[in-house]
Amino acid sequence: MGATVANPAVRRTHADYTGGVYGSMLAASVIVGAGTLGDFPRIELMLLLLLTGGVFWIAHVHAHLFGARLAQRPPDRAVVLRVCREEWTIVKAALPPAIAVGVSPVLGLGVQGGQWFALAVAVAGQVGWSVAAARQAGATRRLLVLSALVNLVLGLVILLSKLWLKH
Repeated sequence: MGATVANPAVRRTHADYTGGVYGSMLAASVIVGAGTLGDFPRIELMLLLLLTGGVFWIAHVHAHLFGARLAQRPPDRAVVLRVCREEWTIVKAALPPAIAVGVSPVLGLGVQGGQWFALAVAVAGQVGWSVAAARQAGATRRLLVLSALVNLVLGLVILLSKLWLKH
């Protein structure tokens, strides 16, 4: 008997974590950009992270639904919901850095310290999502490590850009 996509176990095995990699990198870039413009209040930075993740999620859903699909046939409700679910990792990736900004005062961090903490969380998320995506794709251990290293280097480039733009 063949499994259907409606089965939750099958849906989990078809999860796509690449949106999480992209969303984490996006969050890190938002933090760097906001930090170079001055000290953003925590609530404002949290909202900026979440709203940017939401806007990019909508953009990705739109691109998937209306790119090649529209030329073939209009998407039905099931397709729209599936694409929304598949791209949701972009928004999910913005949550940990936003939470890091929110809890940073509890950790005794000022605004700048909170931004650095959130940036570290975003880069760690980027690496984690990349490993999850590689694992999901059935990559070898060597490719898992390579994926993690590539994403760590990309994250470090974002971190270095924050240092460079501040000076």
